[in-house]
Amino acid sequence: MAIGRVLHQRLRPAPHRLNVPTWFLLLPLRSLRAAPDATLRRNRAGWVSFHDADHGDGRADCLQWLDEQLQRAGIADADGEAWLHTYPRVLGFCFNPVSFWYCHRRDGTLAAVLAEVNNTFGGRHCYLLSGPTLAFGAEQRADKAFHVSPFCQVEGAYRFRFLRTAAAHDGGGHTLVRIDYDDASGPLLATSVSGELAELSPARLRRALRQWPLLTLGVMARIHWHALRLLLKRVPFFGTAPARQASH
Repeated sequence: MAIGRVLHQRLRPAPHRLNVPTWFLLLPLRSLRAAPDATLRRNRAGWVSFHDADHGDGRADCLQWLDEQLQRAGIADADGEAWLHTYPRVLGFCFNPVSFWYCHRRDGTLAAVLAEVNNTFGGRHCYLLSGPTLAFGAEQRADKAFHVSPFCQVEGAYRFRFLRTAAAHDGGGHTLVRIDYDDASGPLLATSVSGELAELSPARLRRALRQWPLLTLGVMARIHWHALRLLLKRVPFFGTAPARQASH
């Protein structure tokens, strides 16, 4: 798991900034398939739990869904660990604006990264990043093809950068995802989520739950609160109809 922060900054036409503490999971799903972790309540009720159905097409095994996406894209060498960066269910509720699947080869290098994006209108779209330039620290680009915010149009492109440093002991390290969005007029949004990694344990989960008991409900609440603030700043509103969505 990781304790960190979410940063979100709109550059125009009215500057707006979000900077909040958060925590999230980074799960080695292939390892967990072979040897489940008793700390993590999976596909069953709990104060904090992880449910496969919250990802992909809602099936009982989200890793199977991931492998199908990779095969469909012709990616045959992502046979190493598959790390999922995501929010868990907290008090039974989960909303993930975006989850990241880090798909490794057996030698530990990145074969693909899948960004699984959800909007508040019930839509989901996946951006699959791969190719010879994919690596931690290297910028990746994807054309925007999905309606997320009513304050942005479906145009332009995202620029992704993924960083992860490993500690020499105790499963620690640092993780960072940066996503910058450029529309037809240039840079518009700068966002990032970062965290200090630590081994998942009952004590750490209890501590996180005490500190952020409404973690995922808070995500949804902040989205609507900041939408109201953008309206008050007279940021142009482009509507709520979902754009075309990719099949899973």
